[in-house]
Amino acid sequence: MDEDGGGGGGSSGGVSYICGDCGTTNEIKAKDPIQCRSCGYRIMYKMRTKRLIQFEAR
Repeated sequence: MDEDGGGGGGSSGGVSYICGDCGTTNEIKAKDPIQCRSCGYRIMYKMRTKRLIQFEAR
């Protein structure tokens, strides 16, 4: 399992988020505030994982 919670974060330990206002990619760690570094907007969207996820339907 990933310790950083998934979401496309690299080996640096942060998780990548996309700003809801300006669209820039920010890498946020556990103790960082949830805020865009370029515009200060506070609504961030988690990036979709690159890992294959498959569910079994019955």
